[in-house]
Amino acid sequence: MDKLPNCPKCNSEYTYEDGSLFVCPECAHEWSANGENQPSEDERIVKDANGNILNDGDSVTIVKGATSALKKGTKVKNIRLVDGDHNIDCKIDGFGAMSLKSEFVKKI
Repeated sequence: MDKLPNCPKCNSEYTYEDGSLFVCPECAHEWSANGENQPSEDERIVKDANGNILNDGDSVTIVKGATSALKKGTKVKNIRLVDGDHNIDCKIDGFGAMSLKSEFVKKI
């Protein structure tokens, strides 16, 4: 049986293969065996509720509202990705500046 490599991010020995990628269950880091198509450590990847990659300037729809003012289906244009728990900054028409979590929106 082949020994799988330790995670390059946290050095965990509990890695597993998922298709052509290696995955670390402890820190959720994914990397390919040949090292191609890998984002640099300082490049952030933000995904929506469906797993689509979000970029600055994208438009999204809220899939779960937290307040009575923001309902499911509210459209948000021209988002800006930031670091932190609420990783989307935006301005919502009729509401103003807001920070959102990417797991509660979907890309349009």
